[in-house]
Amino acid sequence: MNATTTRGALLAALACVLVGGSFTANSVLGDYPYAGGQFLRYALACLLLLPAAGKGAADRLRGLAPRQWGRLALLAAVGMVGFNLAVLAAERTAEPAVPGVFVGCAPVVVAVLVPLLDGRGPQRTVLYGALLVAVGAFTVQGWGRTDGAGIAFSVCALAGEVGFAVLAVPVLRPLGPRLLSAAVCAVAALESAAIGLLLDGGGWLRRPDGVETAALLWQAVVVTVVGFVCWYMGMQRIGAERATLFSGLIPVAAACTAPLVGTGSYGLPQAAGSALVGLGVALGSGVLGRAGGGRRPRERAFRGNGRPEYRGVRVPERPE
Repeated sequence: MNATTTRGALLAALACVLVGGSFTANSVLGDYPYAGGQFLRYALACLLLLPAAGKGAADRLRGLAPRQWGRLALLAAVGMVGFNLAVLAAERTAEPAVPGVFVGCAPVVVAVLVPLLDGRGPQRTVLYGALLVAVGAFTVQGWGRTDGAGIAFSVCALAGEVGFAVLAVPVLRPLGPRLLSAAVCAVAALESAAIGLLLDGGGWLRRPDGVETAALLWQAVVVTVVGFVCWYMGMQRIGAERATLFSGLIPVAAACTAPLVGTGSYGLPQAAGSALVGLGVALGSGVLGRAGGGRRPRERAFRGNGRPEYRGVRVPERPE
């Protein structure tokens, strides 16, 4: 790997580890109103991200076409609000392992979907790595108690995880990681408020207790502000296909942090699954092939100095 792809891989990995910790935080938010919690999380994150958006942020936002604003709204609805509400809803009737297993399948879906949308076939090494990551995620989490509703909401969580990567690709170029994160957080806060008022009326928002406050602060400051920026910076460098491989670290991180709040344990299955996830990431990212002296995989999403391309258009570097 060159410096650009190495840094991108590390950023994507850090982001997914932080998101994995959010699954554990979700377990203590079961009694807090769904939409109200997401509103607080994303509104606070937006306020924290705006000062870091960079010069010319307002001009870049005004330069977006209506179609791009629609994509931002869809990204927030599917990949953020929808994803988190789906996970919280799934955990009402299913053990946390169930949505974790479904989310762990996201690399396989993205490894197939992104190339098809770009008019090309899937890269075999990325696809094989994604399959290993999915098997590793299943091994880490196992399969817990669930019902039909738990499975349905877990499928929705998978769709949200896929959408969070795929829908962001065209708007990452004009906005850059920081402004994109701030913009979608603002949109997600508005969508959460609208959903809360529509479904819960006056009870959509209440003062959180001490434990809920700590969980919401973790979600807003660490998972959203730090995690989102790292994720999109990583995706900008290595592309959506390879970045999503690292989502296999989400169930690994969830399994590692669950014992801290007494909601799980880390044993031999978790260790074996973590090893499979690591192997899948190494294979899909091309580390194994290059380490063994094999031919370097063809870089379809990156050219020259490592700047990504989308449908033949090079993504310019943004100040970071």
